[in-house]
Amino acid sequence: MVALAQSMTGDHPARPCVVVSNRPDAKGLQRAETLGIPAVCVDHRPFVGDRAAFEAALHKTLETHAPDILCLAGFMRILTAEFVGKWAGRMLNIHPSLLPKYKGLNTHARAIEAGDAEAGCTVHEVTAELDDGPILGQARVPILPGDTPDRLAERILPYEHQLYPEALRRFVLGDRTPVLLPK
Repeated sequence: MVALAQSMTGDHPARPCVVVSNRPDAKGLQRAETLGIPAVCVDHRPFVGDRAAFEAALHKTLETHAPDILCLAGFMRILTAEFVGKWAGRMLNIHPSLLPKYKGLNTHARAIEAGDAEAGCTVHEVTAELDDGPILGQARVPILPGDTPDRLAERILPYEHQLYPEALRRFVLGDRTPVLLPK
């Protein structure tokens, strides 16, 4: 989130208007405030068992700030088709695998265990299907002998910080051509 927000300066066609988290202890909330970006928590815990009420509160908060595009970055809640539908074509996510491989969690461990030669990350449009939607960019890194999920994640992170801003820039300008890294 920080790298994405910091990229939205100068000639970048997007500007952050709010950072929202479902966790009050999320470091991104403090970092957003440091960057001068409004930060709001819509804590999911009071809504246990009522996902519709949580998403209604989340949607209301977002509407207050009137974003044109939602950029998910570390938001670890599965959103319903109804919520996604309200933001259809205007919601992006970054996922730590080379989609369509390894949707869900533990992606780096799964790539290593499968004996894959490479891993990476993907920026995609969010659809009602988990970790699905049109791919807007991917970054690939080799899986090295002796790699652990943590080491692999460390090598991928700088590419995430480069990929998401570039993919967002193109998306805002109406260009859906995937960004491919490294170049």
